[in-house]
Amino acid sequence: MIDLRLLREDPDRVRASQRARGEDVALVDALLSADERRRSSSTSFDQLRAEQRQLGKLIPKAQGDEKTELLKRTRELADAVKAADAEQQEAAQQAQELALRLGNLVHPDVPIGGEEDFVVLEQHGTPRDFAAEGFTPRDHLELGELLGAIDMDRGAKVSGSRFYYMTGIGALLELALVNAAVAQATAAGFTPMITPNLVKPAAMAGTGYLGQVEDDVYHLDKDDLYLVGTSEVPLAAYHMDEIIEANRLPLRYAGYSPCYRREAGSYGKDTRGIIRVHQFEKVEMFVYTAPEEAEAEHARLLAWEKQWLSALELPFQVIELASGDLGSSASRKFDCEAWVPTQGKYRELTSTSNTTQFQSRRLNIRMRDADGTRPLATLNGTLCAVPRTIVALLENHQLADGSVRVPEVLRPYLGGRETLEPVVPARTSPATAAK
Repeated sequence: MIDLRLLREDPDRVRASQRARGEDVALVDALLSADERRRSSSTSFDQLRAEQRQLGKLIPKAQGDEKTELLKRTRELADAVKAADAEQQEAAQQAQELALRLGNLVHPDVPIGGEEDFVVLEQHGTPRDFAAEGFTPRDHLELGELLGAIDMDRGAKVSGSRFYYMTGIGALLELALVNAAVAQATAAGFTPMITPNLVKPAAMAGTGYLGQVEDDVYHLDKDDLYLVGTSEVPLAAYHMDEIIEANRLPLRYAGYSPCYRREAGSYGKDTRGIIRVHQFEKVEMFVYTAPEEAEAEHARLLAWEKQWLSALELPFQVIELASGDLGSSASRKFDCEAWVPTQGKYRELTSTSNTTQFQSRRLNIRMRDADGTRPLATLNGTLCAVPRTIVALLENHQLADGSVRVPEVLRPYLGGRETLEPVVPARTSPATAAK
């Protein structure tokens, strides 16, 4: 939720932000009108209550006709106060509903445009030339099946499409990634957290996940609880309705959780393998900090993500997302995309967003310093989304015989293994056969 004072003082800035997002600009004027009605009705209510209190002091001293008139006015005021209170509450509810539909203010440096209008900021590492090495790379699913690591067929049998089993070395690889990611986060000063997978509507709405992406969320109607699509949600709501002393900031948490996504609108996209699935594990960084420190903290989150991908020895690029691809809560967002050899392109592995004070206003989280209390800033950053990281690891570190080299950072968590070996005989790749 944005600061309504800013809306009143600079509505053109809010209109420009909505326009950059490709969202409804008329919502700004509707909210301005509702806010004015809320303030006006609140003033009327306060004036009527003040008159009511004043009459309450005069009546005991009045006599005769004067007292009769005062009592008559008291009855009129009681009805007027009741009506004014109802008007005030209705106006406040309308303003609140409209405010919750408004996206965060887009950072002025964010490129304007849609999904394809991102800007590449930097690239790290060089994609392998498999042709020069004399073999055609296998995709992650073929490699996963050779290693006895991924079982899509039984996942579909048991749960449906876009579900899978990680088996044998695949399960160990997943646990290794989680442990290595948590170790890096802990070394950087994050408090590790294992978060609830089900949250109340207030937590989901407070982080901005009801509305723009509501169709992608699993809801349990009987319990009115939501399965989280990221541990960002329970981490953001952890300090809901609290005041945090400024000297405790920043608070940094690294949450590990399963993530559940309906993948609404993804029909036909990434149907092979584990790139786009309904359930996966993730290690998520989350930070509470002072608003004036948010941009510097955003840069630190991106640096930690780059450190992680570099430790995994993956070629990757950093992009800044355009305004229309931000999501309602983000003011600015960076993605790290790893090279996927069999697709010949970079795919998102991590992202980090500066949500400024947008979530803290909705969740009523404030900081207290010498100047009083005010909403703080929140930021989030994916450290390791496990399935996509496994995709990138298998494809980039594969060898001609179907084995996969293990990056050094993961070896202590895999019993010292330097390679993952096939348990199923590998087919000879066309390039190798020709050679």
